[in-house]
Amino acid sequence: MTFMDEISGRRFDWRLILVYVLLVAIGIMNIYSSVYAEGNTALFSLDSRAGMQLLWAGISAAVALVILFLLSPKIYDVLSWFFYAGIILLLVATVKLGVEVGGSKSWIALGPVRFQPAELSKITTALMLSSVMSRYNFKLSQFQNFAKVALILLIPMALILLERETGSMLVYAGFVFVLYLEGMSGWIIAFGLLVIALFVITLKFSTFFGLYAALGICMILWQYANRYLLRRKVLMWTVYIALAFLPSLLRSDAIAGHSVMKPEYWLLIISVIIAASYMFTKKRRFDRKQYYAVTAAFMFAVTVVFSVDLVFNKILQPHQRVRIESLLGIKEDIYGVGYNVHQSKIAIGSGGLTGKGFLDGTQTKYDFVPEQSTDFIFCTIGEEWGFAGSLFIILLYIYLIRRIVLLSSRSKNKFTEIYGYCVAAIIFMHFFINIGMTIGLVPVIGIPLPFISYGGTSLLSFTALLFIFIRLESDSRKQS
Repeated sequence: MTFMDEISGRRFDWRLILVYVLLVAIGIMNIYSSVYAEGNTALFSLDSRAGMQLLWAGISAAVALVILFLLSPKIYDVLSWFFYAGIILLLVATVKLGVEVGGSKSWIALGPVRFQPAELSKITTALMLSSVMSRYNFKLSQFQNFAKVALILLIPMALILLERETGSMLVYAGFVFVLYLEGMSGWIIAFGLLVIALFVITLKFSTFFGLYAALGICMILWQYANRYLLRRKVLMWTVYIALAFLPSLLRSDAIAGHSVMKPEYWLLIISVIIAASYMFTKKRRFDRKQYYAVTAAFMFAVTVVFSVDLVFNKILQPHQRVRIESLLGIKEDIYGVGYNVHQSKIAIGSGGLTGKGFLDGTQTKYDFVPEQSTDFIFCTIGEEWGFAGSLFIILLYIYLIRRIVLLSSRSKNKFTEIYGYCVAAIIFMHFFINIGMTIGLVPVIGIPLPFISYGGTSLLSFTALLFIFIRLESDSRKQS
């Protein structure tokens, strides 16, 4: 069979390929714009970031062709352990021998070439998860299977955290959605979101408000488990709301200065209220398991609230603490840590509806926003292309993610299905965090916009990630 016969015999999803080409082309254009200077217009010069990105785009295209036509899709399942172990070894080597860039020790230097094993680890982890979870009779509800999956995720996450590459580590949170689609209880996702909510409330306001929020959450859980207790609901919520207004009757210095108002005493009051729910419940309809579960949830929530100070001040790095404080409005510093986001908002807002035009962005041209060709590439799009251009980019990503999920759900091959969900989750996390970062919705953690941000390792890894799925999906469709 000739090469042309191979091409004609394949049924690749050309819509995914088209979106990929559009995003890469848009990325090169905006990188060129972000580094453009009067009198220096050479697009193809390897001395410029635009020229280097064009070179990496060519290399990525070659890799895509190899994946589509030369590599058998069977190797991804058979050799997933080998790929995963190889990247874990590289991550360990990076922790010991890595080059520090921007506060993150996540780069390995081979002469003039530098690459990030953390970027490639997302692919190998996705392949490893797909291989393990697609085994015959695999059920995520079984503890040993869940523990195996958790270990696969936690090992690279821990190593990436040691490299101080927080952004890449957070991307792994997206795998939770894959586990949910494959049978994990939605309560686990809700549990994680509630922990984050308690952390933010406690950090933003006070320990008391954290405990108060914990009480409210547990009351909702308790009443959800006992939906028939209408009169008891009214009574409990009356007490709860009354407790909310109690601190406002006292001076703030009294809360800070008198031992009777310390959080430990509020914990005692709240515990009494939770315990009182037992007395308001009809004993003949009382479910002890529900009561113990809600009580355990409350005690864990209290533990989370009291651990916020330890986690924030002892575990997080100083620059991470400052960025979180800036995001939550605890400290305003638009000339320090908040400078990037402040200038990014100005750039995006100044673009208006249709933008200032290609190469005409003043914020972009005069380098007001640092890292404008990498982490903050979206502010270049917002300034020069405006709201319409930004919306077009967002819709492209939404279409790409939706298409991957749709094709995955239709696949008859379990390995392909799970891998496709992993691809969608990884791209979504990068897309959401990067754009949210540029408009001040999430902390600045340094994470590229897929296919658009400058970076050879990033473009190459995202290309491999996507085209492995395209090949697997094509092969799955051919067999069905």
